Order: sequence, then structure tokens, then C-alpha cells
Amino acid sequence: MMLSPDQAESDLSWTQSDPETLLNGLKSAGCVSDVPTEGEEQVKCKADQPLSREEKRRRRRATAKYRSAHATRERIRVEAFNVAFAELRKLLPTLPPDKKLSKIEILRLAICYISYLNHVLDV
Repeated sequence: MMLSPDQAESDLSWTQSDPETLLNGLKSAGCVSDVPTEGEEQVKCKADQPLSREEKRRRRRATAKYRSAHATRERIRVEAFNVAFAELRKLLPTLPPDKKLSKIEILRLAICYISYLNHVLDV
């Protein structure tokens, strides 16, 4: 919230709130009050409690740096996957030899070719 030059901090509603209203706001925001000590209430927020392993993982994965690194790793993985299919494709006999095959067609053709080679070896 921006303050205009003619607006003083005392004009803000949160500075004029009584302690009870502030405590109710803290409770609704996920903070709980502990046993009062020396006439004052200590307030402990859930944010002060240690995060669970899953929550830490979720927060780490939400960062732009993590997403960028993950996208790079995924790009490298997919590229390696495609190179492996291209190498397998070169080993398979097809007519015409430069015919474009889908990945499933490459796998099915490889299965048939291996089966054929096994049959040739058995004879």
C-alpha cells in the first residue's frame, strides 16, 4: 500500500486496531496463540514451524530457477531419446530406405526384424 504525501501512517486502519482484533486476524491467518506468559500472549505462526519434506519439495519446485533447470534436463532427455530412435532406424531395412517412420513403427519393425534374424540363425 502506497502512502500519499498528505496521508500519515496514523490514518491507516491497521495502526488503529486494538490487540484483540490483531490476534483474531493472526488466528484466521493460520497463527495460534500459546499459553500466556507474564500477562502477554505469545503468538506462534505455522510459518515458524518446520516445513514437511513434501512442502519443502513443493516450494523448491515452484522456483523459476528449478523449472528452468528441469526444462533443460527434459530437453536433453528427449533429445537423447530421439537420437536413440534415429540410430535404431538406421539399422532397420525398409523400402524406400529414407522412408519416415513413427516411433511405434520403428519399434514394431525392430521386433519383426529381430524375429526374422532369430529365424535365420535357427535354420
